[in-house]
Amino acid sequence: MNKRESILRFHPSSLIPHLSIARALRGDVSAASVLRETWRRGRVALESRRERARLKRASGVAATDASARLRPEFAALSPTQLLAHFRTRRAPRFPPGLETPAERLSPLWWREFFPGESEQLVARAHHISDAHRWPLLGFGELELGTEINWLRDPSSGACWSLEYHGDVKLWRGDGSDVRVLWELNRLAHLLTLGQAYALTGDEKFSGEFFRQLAGWRTQNPTGCGPNWACAMEVALRAVNLLAAFQLFLPSTQLDEANLRMLLATFDEHGQHVRRHLEFSHLATSNHYLSDIAGLLWLGLLLPELVDARGWREFARREMLREMDKQILADGADAESSTGYHRFVLELLLYSFTLCRANDVEIEDRYWRKLRRMLEYTRAYLRPDRRAPLVGDTDGGQFLPLRKRAADDHAYVLAIGAAVLQEPHLKLADDPPAELGWLLGAEGLRAYQSVRRAAAPPPSAAFADAGSYILRDGDLYLHFNACGAGLGGRGSHGHNDKLSVQVFAHGVSFIADPGTFVYTADLRARHLFRSTAYHSTVEVDETEQNTTREAEPFVIGDEARPRVLRWETTAERDFVLAEHDGYHSLREPITHRRAILFDKRAKFWLVEDALTGAGTHTFRFRFHAAPRVIARARPDAIVELRDPETNARLLIVPLDAREVPAIEPRSASSDYGSQHETHSACWAIRARAPLLAAWALVPLAGDEDENTSTRLIEELRETRKREAA
Repeated sequence: MNKRESILRFHPSSLIPHLSIARALRGDVSAASVLRETWRRGRVALESRRERARLKRASGVAATDASARLRPEFAALSPTQLLAHFRTRRAPRFPPGLETPAERLSPLWWREFFPGESEQLVARAHHISDAHRWPLLGFGELELGTEINWLRDPSSGACWSLEYHGDVKLWRGDGSDVRVLWELNRLAHLLTLGQAYALTGDEKFSGEFFRQLAGWRTQNPTGCGPNWACAMEVALRAVNLLAAFQLFLPSTQLDEANLRMLLATFDEHGQHVRRHLEFSHLATSNHYLSDIAGLLWLGLLLPELVDARGWREFARREMLREMDKQILADGADAESSTGYHRFVLELLLYSFTLCRANDVEIEDRYWRKLRRMLEYTRAYLRPDRRAPLVGDTDGGQFLPLRKRAADDHAYVLAIGAAVLQEPHLKLADDPPAELGWLLGAEGLRAYQSVRRAAAPPPSAAFADAGSYILRDGDLYLHFNACGAGLGGRGSHGHNDKLSVQVFAHGVSFIADPGTFVYTADLRARHLFRSTAYHSTVEVDETEQNTTREAEPFVIGDEARPRVLRWETTAERDFVLAEHDGYHSLREPITHRRAILFDKRAKFWLVEDALTGAGTHTFRFRFHAAPRVIARARPDAIVELRDPETNARLLIVPLDAREVPAIEPRSASSDYGSQHETHSACWAIRARAPLLAAWALVPLAGDEDENTSTRLIEELRETRKREAA
C-alpha cells in the first residue's frame, strides 16, 4: 500500500462594501459585477453628501419634535384616536406568543410549563430597572450607571462622539470594542422589561422602558454617532423595539406622547436602513439579511407608515433571493461559521413565522430550505446538545427572547419542531422559553403533539458546508473541511482547515478556541483564528490562509480544502481530505488528512500526509477544551482528563516518539470571555514527504486502561508492519 494513501483499515462582512475594490476582489468575481459595484459605490457616495446636508439642516431639531410619516388616513386621526387604533387593531399579527394578553401564555401557564423561568425573568427585569445592570455577551453583568451613556463601551469605558455616522472610526486601537457598544444599543434588555410587564402588569417596567428609550433618542440623533454606523444594528434594534412595543401596548404609560416617540423611532430606523443597505455586488452576508429582516418586520407590523408597503414587498423579495445565495444546498449558512448559522437560522425561522401569521406567502421550496438548515443544526450538535464552535462566534441573536450561550443552538430546533411538526428536531419533552414567547399556547400544544424521535442522529456529511460528523452513541468527532466562506470572500472563517473536535463520555475533550473579541485586541483576534490555535497541522509557522493584523475581517482563500472520499457504515466511518494552504512556501506542501472511526473498537485514527519537498517544521496540535486537564506522559501519549468524571481521551502518536509540548492556550466560549486551556503539540523537523498518525482513544471514568493499552500496542505494531 502506498504510504501517502495508507490508513489503518466586526464588523464583519458588511465592511466589504467599504473596502477598496482591489481588496474586496476575493473569490470568483465577474467583470460585470465589478462594474456594477463601482457604479453602486459612486451612487452611495453621492447620496452620502446629500445626507450630510440634510442632517446639518436638521441638527437643531430635538428628538421630541420628530414625527413619523403616516399614511393620510392615519395622519388625519387625533393623537387619542391613533392610540385607540393601535390598541384595538386586529391586523397585522405579531407572532402568536407576542400577541394580545388573551392569546399569549398566561402567568399560570408559564409557571406550569416553564418552572422558574418567569421568576428569573422578572428578577432580571427588576435588576435592569433598579440597578441598571444586565449581562452583555460574555462579559457577565455590567453596571451602566444611574444615567446610561449609550455612547460608552461598557467593557472598556471608551466613548464615541456624535459625528456623521459615515465618519465614525470603528477600530480605534485603544481597547474599545464597537461590537460591545452595538450589543448594548440593540436594546434587547428592553425586551426583557416587556416580557416582565406581560407576566406581572407592573407599570414600573413600562415606566423604565419609556425613560430609557427617551434617553436613548436624546443621545443618538438620527444619522449621528456609532449607533447609526451599521444598518444591521439599526435593523436589529428596530425588531427588538417592535416586540417590546407590542408587549407594552396595554400599559397606562403608553400615552399619546410615547406613542408618537415610538412611531417616530420606527420610521427613522426604517428610513435609515433602507438608505444604507449593506449590499454589494461582490458579496452579501448576514448583515444584509439583517437589514432586510428589519424592513420586513417594520413593513409588516406598521402598515400605518407611509413607506411600510414598499419596505415589506422589497424585503420579502430580497430575503428569499438572499436565502438562495447565502444558504448552501445542504442547509448550511455560507459564512463557514456555526455561530452565524444559528443567527441566520433564527432570523429566517422567526421571519417565516411572522409571514405565516400574516398570510404572507413563502414558497414551499424556501420552507424546505429552512428545514434543511434545521436538519444541519441537528446533525452537528454534540451528544450534550451543544454546538461545535466553527469560525467566528460572537453570540449574536435575532430577537433574543432569552439570552443564550454561543454554543446553545438546541432551542431553535424546538421551535422548528413545533412549526414544521418534525419529530427528529425535538430533542427534549420540555419546551424552551422562546417557544412560548414566539408561538404561544397554540405553539406549545403543537410541540407537545410531536413525538420525540428516539434514535440519535447518525454520522453525516455536509459536502457544501465542508462539515463531517463521525459519531456513534456518545462518541462524536467533528471534522472541518470548510472553505473561507462566502465563496472565498470570507470574513468570519478561521484557519481551521482539516481540524477536529472530539466529544466522548459526556465530555468535550478537543474543542475550537472560539473567537474572544474582534477589534478590541487585533493581536488576540488573529491568534484565535490562527492555524496554531486549531487542532490541525501547521507548517513552518505559516497560516493556511493569508491574514493581516490590520484587517480583522479579511481572510485569504489559499487553502481551498476538498474532500476526496467519504464513507459511513454501521461499523466504520472514513473521511479523506486535503488543502493547499502551504503552497505559498518556497517548497510547497500539501496537507492531506484521513480519519477512520472504528465504531466497534471505539476509537478514531487520524493520519496526516505532508507531501512535497524540502525540510520543514511540522507542528501537529490538538487543542484541549476548557476544564480538561492535559498531561504529556513519558511514553509520548497525551492524556486529556475531565477532573469531575475522570473520563479521559488518550492522544496516541503511532509514529512519533518525542514527548510533546503542552502549550498554554486560551479559549472563549462567549464573545469577550477567556479561559485558560492547553494544546498538545508534536513539533517535528523533517523532510517531506512525511506521514504521521494518531489514535484518539476515549475512556469512561470507570474504565480500566488495560483495554486501551492492548489496543494501542496492536495499533503500533500494525503501523510498524506497514512502514516496513
